[in-house]
Amino acid sequence: MSDDAEIDHDAVVRASDIGGEGPPIEEKPYKIVFEANKCFGAGKCAEVGDNWVMDIKSGMAKPRSYYIGEEDLDENIRAAEVCPAKKGAGVIHVVDRRTDEEIAPNPHGDGTLSVDW
Repeated sequence: MSDDAEIDHDAVVRASDIGGEGPPIEEKPYKIVFEANKCFGAGKCAEVGDNWVMDIKSGMAKPRSYYIGEEDLDENIRAAEVCPAKKGAGVIHVVDRRTDEEIAPNPHGDGTLSVDW
């Protein structure tokens, strides 16, 4: 493996590095980053947010949409805040695409993306 192909596991992961471009930011200024591999199916997100559903086959949650507008922001912030996975830090991350900052759950308090990959 060449030095160029090595992965820097200490590098900061930016939300814009994950997933595709999505719809125009003006239409859907928020992005959901979901650590599905850490979800254990508590279902708290689906209880508080219409954007979240429980998959009967897998027993895990999933968002209906990864890109949301202002009208869906509050329910997705609530879903991120109530998720008990990762010892309460959650696996649902709501990110402002305009600033690339995590707005929920934001356990570090500084807007950095709190994924655990």
